[in-house]
Amino acid sequence: MTKQNYDTARAIFADWGVDAEAAMERLARIPISMHCWQGDDVVGFEARTGASGGGIQTTGNHPGRARTPDELRADLEFSYAQIPGSHRLNLHAMYLDTDATPDRDEIEYDHFAPWVDWAREQGLGLDFNPTFFAHAKADDNLTLSHPDAGIREFWIEHGKRSRDIAAKMGTELGSACVNNIWVPDGFKDIPVDRMAARARLEASLDAMLASPQEHMLDAVESKLFGIGVEACTVGSHEFYLGYAIRNKTLLCLDMGHFHPTENVADKLSSVALSLDEILLHVSRPMRWDSDHVILLNDDILAMAQELIFSDLLDRTRIGLDFFDATISRTAAWVIGTRNMQKALLRGLLMPKAQLQSAESSLDYTQRLIVTEEVKDLPFGAVWQEFCDRHSAPEGLMLMKTLSEYDRSVASRN
Repeated sequence: MTKQNYDTARAIFADWGVDAEAAMERLARIPISMHCWQGDDVVGFEARTGASGGGIQTTGNHPGRARTPDELRADLEFSYAQIPGSHRLNLHAMYLDTDATPDRDEIEYDHFAPWVDWAREQGLGLDFNPTFFAHAKADDNLTLSHPDAGIREFWIEHGKRSRDIAAKMGTELGSACVNNIWVPDGFKDIPVDRMAARARLEASLDAMLASPQEHMLDAVESKLFGIGVEACTVGSHEFYLGYAIRNKTLLCLDMGHFHPTENVADKLSSVALSLDEILLHVSRPMRWDSDHVILLNDDILAMAQELIFSDLLDRTRIGLDFFDATISRTAAWVIGTRNMQKALLRGLLMPKAQLQSAESSLDYTQRLIVTEEVKDLPFGAVWQEFCDRHSAPEGLMLMKTLSEYDRSVASRN
């Protein structure tokens, strides 16, 4: 029945001038960088430090949290098996896999080599993030912009070592590793000298990025505000937009890092005129940067359509960034990643040429008619076919598979 449904859907899309086969082929070539920190509630595997902090908070105590690198990798393997296509893993520096106990300014590639070996076996690319939070030297919510030069030097060294690790990962796996820099720096109450803090941040970033690296890509990530930095975030959107343009880094746009009324999809075409590449962190804020599992909602659909209609797919790295400990962590990965793929598929199945032609000829009535009518097209049948071709479950079978795995790891806590 699934095949019959797809054949009918394919013919319907063809009537609209859309090639469903081409859409699925394109979707299969879009990797999503799944974030490791959903699997253990942003705790990490360091011996020296505790959990979260730096404006990051995970709520809930659902059973099954991964406690070791091996448990986390097992959860990831299960999750990737439920997601069609080939993807990546986004790893934070606090997720080292070693018996050693290095501080953040002492980390080396060998501390992460088991992750690279595993990624090679799984056919995955890796991305990386220095970890500027959950550490005693980040307790003031100031790191690279701290007035204390010694603390700044500590974090600059951490950033340099993270870039070295990312470059080695990219070399070993034959796929450029995105190294994304986000710092929690800011002030709880109104500062009197924002310029000084931002000048320190800029100088620290310059020192971190001074040495050219191959097989890795630097990215910088802004934020509107966070817990404990409600009055001022040093690394604002405006700060990092200027920095990325001047220094030719990627700019990371995190959907949870802006005001709830801002349309993050609308920013893509604007920043793309000045930047070669963009990094997306796809999340779902609820009144603030709360990092809920992404839904197939208007925000995600608009983001995907903008990527496709602006021809930005080849210039955009797509990653996820949410963490919810009130639900199954593996189900969160699977549902969130698949929703990103569903949104991309819907965008690829839109009659792009017809819509753009109507708009360029100022026929806004035709644009509205087409936009609304295509909402009734059988996108689900094409998604089911895509899952079937990649041996990924869907519908009731997916529900059963996710529930069974969740029960199998419930005894961990």
